[in-house]
Amino acid sequence: MIKSMTGYGKAEFETGNKKITIELKTLNSKQLDINSRIPALYREKDIVIRKEINEKLVRGKMDFSLYLENLGTESNSAINENIVAAYYRQLSSIHEKLGLPITDQIMQSIMRLPDTVKTVYEELDEKEWETILANVQKVIASVDQFRAQEGIALEKDIRSNIQEIMQLMEQVEPFEKQRLENVKTRISDSLNELNLNGNYDQNRFEQELIYYMEKLDINEEKVRLLNHCNYFLETMESHEVAGKKLGFIAQEIGREINTLGSKANESNIQRIVVQMKDALERIKEQMLNIL
Repeated sequence: MIKSMTGYGKAEFETGNKKITIELKTLNSKQLDINSRIPALYREKDIVIRKEINEKLVRGKMDFSLYLENLGTESNSAINENIVAAYYRQLSSIHEKLGLPITDQIMQSIMRLPDTVKTVYEELDEKEWETILANVQKVIASVDQFRAQEGIALEKDIRSNIQEIMQLMEQVEPFEKQRLENVKTRISDSLNELNLNGNYDQNRFEQELIYYMEKLDINEEKVRLLNHCNYFLETMESHEVAGKKLGFIAQEIGREINTLGSKANESNIQRIVVQMKDALERIKEQMLNIL
C-alpha cells in the first residue's frame, strides 16, 4: 500500500475561554520540512509537535498552524497606570508653562507614547496543553488518512502503467526473430556486394555472425525488465514507506528499457520502446508525490 505526500487536516475546539484552530497541510518533498506558526504561549511545545508529525507522517513539506482566539472578557494587554500618570503630570506642567489649555486630546497623545500599555504573559496550563496535544494528534491522523486515500488513486494509475510496460514487452517477441533474420540477411548481402565470389572463410563468417547475434540478443534485458516490474508491484503492496525504494526500482526499469532500445535495431521494436518510455515517465511523475 502506498500513500501520497499530499494531505490536509483541521480541528476546531474550545478549552476554557479560548477557541483554538489547528491546521496541517502537507505537500511533496524529498525530506521532512516543517514550517510551524504557533502563538508565543505554546512556543515551548514546538519540539513536541514536530516530533509527533515526524513519527506519523515521515516525509513531506508540512505547514502547521495553531490559531488562538480569546472568547473571554480578559485581555493580555493592560494599561500601565503609573506610566500614564507620570506622562499626564509632565504634559500638564508643560501646558501650564506654555499657557495652553488641558483638553481631552492630551490622553490620546499619552496613549501613543511608549510603555503605556504592557503585555501580561500567561503561563501555560498543562491540562489545556493535553487537550491541544490530543487534537494535534487527531489532525495528524486525519492527514494520514487523507494521504492513504490519495495513495489509492496513485497506486491505481501507477499499476496500470506498469502493466502497460509488461504488455508492451510481450509485443516485442513477434518482431524479435524476424529482426535477427533481417540482420543476417543484411550482412550476407553486404558480403555479396563485395564480389568475393565465396572467397572467405565460411566457418569464421558463422562465428562472427553468432558473436554479432549475441551482442544484439535482448532476452536478458526482457527477463530483467519483467523481474523489475514484478518487484515494483510487490513493493507497492508492502506496508513499509516505499517511495524512495520504488524510485530506485523505476530507475532500473528505465535502464533496461534504454538498453532494449539501443539493441533493438528494428523499427517496430523501437516504437514499442518509445511507448514503454512514455508509460515510465507517467510513473515517474506520480512517484514525485509518493511517500
